[in-house]
Amino acid sequence: MPASTPPPTADLTKFLDPLRIPAVLRPGPDGELTVRQVSAEVRLHSQLPPTPMWTYEGTFPGPTIEVRRGQRLRVDWQNRVSTPYPALVGHVPQITAPPAENVPGIDPALLNPDGPKLPPWLVVHLHGAVTDGGHDGWTDNAVHAGRSQLSEYPNDQPAMTLWYHDHAMGVTRLNVLAGLAGMYLVRDEEEDRLRLPSGEFEVPLVLCDRNLATTPDGAPTGQLLHKTVGPLPYCGRYTLVNGVIWPHHPVQPRWYRFRVLNAANSRPYRLHLVDEANQRVPGVVWQIGSDAGLFGTPVPVGGTGLSLAPAERADLLVDFTALAGRTLRLVNSAPAPAEGTPIGETDPVGVPDPAHRLPDPEVMEFRVAPPADCAEPFALPAVVSPSFRRLSHDDIPHDHGHRMLMIHQTPETMFEFWEMEQVPEAEVPPAGTLRDGLVQLRQAGRPTATYRRVAREFNDRLNWRVMEDAWEQWTIVNLAPLALHPVHIHLIRFQILTRAACDTSAMDRTAGGTPVGRPVTWDTPAVIAAAEQGWKDTVTVAPGELVRVAGQFTGATGKYMYHCHILDHEDDGMMRPFTVSPMAVMALDPSMGPMPGHGH
Repeated sequence: MPASTPPPTADLTKFLDPLRIPAVLRPGPDGELTVRQVSAEVRLHSQLPPTPMWTYEGTFPGPTIEVRRGQRLRVDWQNRVSTPYPALVGHVPQITAPPAENVPGIDPALLNPDGPKLPPWLVVHLHGAVTDGGHDGWTDNAVHAGRSQLSEYPNDQPAMTLWYHDHAMGVTRLNVLAGLAGMYLVRDEEEDRLRLPSGEFEVPLVLCDRNLATTPDGAPTGQLLHKTVGPLPYCGRYTLVNGVIWPHHPVQPRWYRFRVLNAANSRPYRLHLVDEANQRVPGVVWQIGSDAGLFGTPVPVGGTGLSLAPAERADLLVDFTALAGRTLRLVNSAPAPAEGTPIGETDPVGVPDPAHRLPDPEVMEFRVAPPADCAEPFALPAVVSPSFRRLSHDDIPHDHGHRMLMIHQTPETMFEFWEMEQVPEAEVPPAGTLRDGLVQLRQAGRPTATYRRVAREFNDRLNWRVMEDAWEQWTIVNLAPLALHPVHIHLIRFQILTRAACDTSAMDRTAGGTPVGRPVTWDTPAVIAAAEQGWKDTVTVAPGELVRVAGQFTGATGKYMYHCHILDHEDDGMMRPFTVSPMAVMALDPSMGPMPGHGH
């Protein structure tokens, strides 16, 4: 065992196994790929037996698909899964300390007998893709084994890190946990001109967490275990990077590029690079891009770390030049469920926190080689994307649309999306009225606005019909006292315009509204962090927070979804549809009606 490897903790030795790099798939001249969804046995750790999984092309994560901007790709996603559902599914009704889902194994009496009956009913969503609705992986359009999903991706998008994963209605959390996820990279000429580290020096890091079943004597069997406790979403004991539990990766004393994806069902990551003494390593990590493209300039990753909620991505440059011969660790300091609480520059990191579902903060280890004689060919660019521009409200066309979305938490700790419409002043009830689905909102110095709920469940009426090429501003207000929600909007990329803390004390969770005359209030918006000023497709909304995002619904049409990317929340109903249609169609189709929310 290498000297830098710590002794085993509980059951598996940390940093024992090397990081695996997924294979790369590139389309040929015909612009086509066949990707098979197949049963496979994957070794997650050398001290474990092989783990039965459902995979793309037999690996977990699936192959990294790589395309050029504008290179149209047609994928035949073939469902060839031949085995029963590979994970055990269980539930612990009461919260324990430490939280039960972090503890491997489960009482057989708590297993769900319907788990083994789950068929391989699968549909692929390319997360972040601008593609027509028929190719987006609509959640009800899953297919059984022996059939195919045919999808076309124009890839008319700037260089960015996308990913593909299963999106089947009601079972997304289980299908993704079984292994159905992979990375997808779009490249373009602007990225080429930067001459960023490439080849072996560009490394994908797909982060997720899993739990394992055990034998009667407590030894892990390698079989995946989807165990939740009470109302909490899934969090597993073991952190995996590229499908390996707590791996190590040898690096040269030079610059590297890391494409980081949080592919966990619900676990947040707040990542720090630390040294042998568990102290932060300053000044060596820079972020050059987020979910949907490159930044204008590099952003240093400081002592507060790199925060990634489920589905968020980060494009990083790391300078190991002055760290030759050192052993470094990547650690996670984010408690779960995330609340959006920041960490201080000098607060301890890399410390186990089992009470907050983080029994093992370790993610992976970097082993830096001794000094090399070769000169380093790369220098951090002062400008990353010359084409990038930061949006403000004044940059958006005057006639952009407005949508109001609220997050409600029921007394049973279930979370719901509420689509809201503004109530005309003449229809506002008398002061003191408390009505289900009626919420007032006021920004300091402005009149109170009254909203009523028009949808809360996935199959409620379709309300949001967007005109093709239209710009819209979506306001999301988290009225819930618990949980930070990563909200993903299909089809578009957007920028965050506003973050503001709200006083939600007037919200009556039992009644489902605010008394008229006692609105939810917010005052001065917070400064948007530099790492959040780029293009995104997933935005976090903390408890008691208002967030505004703006984007253009262009490049494709059809029926899409937005949803919370905590997959337990998505499967439990935090998902709603919207459509994008040509202007001429909307003008002539009487079922469309007037476009809601347009204008200021």
